[in-house]
Amino acid sequence: MVRCWKHSENRLEDAQCTDGGSAASPRSHFPHKAFWVSLSASLLLVIIALTLTGHLGQSKPHSESLQLVRITAPDQNGLLINQSAVVDPQNNLVTFSVTSPANQTSTVLFDIKHGLICYKPVDQESCYLRKMEESDYENVHPLLQASTHKQGQIQLSRNETQRQKEFLGVLAASPVDVSMLEEPLQTLCQDSSVHWTRRVDGPGNQRLVYFCIDICFPSNICVSVCFYYLPE
Repeated sequence: MVRCWKHSENRLEDAQCTDGGSAASPRSHFPHKAFWVSLSASLLLVIIALTLTGHLGQSKPHSESLQLVRITAPDQNGLLINQSAVVDPQNNLVTFSVTSPANQTSTVLFDIKHGLICYKPVDQESCYLRKMEESDYENVHPLLQASTHKQGQIQLSRNETQRQKEFLGVLAASPVDVSMLEEPLQTLCQDSSVHWTRRVDGPGNQRLVYFCIDICFPSNICVSVCFYYLPE
């Protein structure tokens, strides 16, 4: 009930207002307005918090899915070959870091999703691509299993390790546009020339092998991949 004052001839009389809504509206609307402003601000804070939580939740599993696997294998002289492979099962990627006897590290990336292998020698501004074959899938599959079981160290025995040599001919006349490559090949080969290669029987007497990369797999297989340019 709202009290109102009515003016008479000589005094003010106290009377009851029958229409109390018009007198109370300026004060009664203010609490409602403050309530809606507070509610809107609270909802905005909740949305921001959920967005940040979702972003962190999406980025965290990928970083945790990366697994480093170290491979130790004896070479033909009995000296140990130490290599490391970063396995990303979420994106079907296996990246080898291969160190040569001259203490130079090269990168070999197996892009299982797109069926490609990329060789990036450290001393050259070039990348060399090759399509994966059935044997390549068989060699990298144990690495995916090792990362699933959190097996960080694989040691190959000298007596059981099989050694193979492969020759890849570089098709120098067919360069690849780096911008057309998928990630992470595009990042790996940035500012480098990219060439396709194909498996060949051997370089022949007239051609020279200009570099080799030794890769050891958990399946007790070590492959020496050697490159040379094919005739134009």
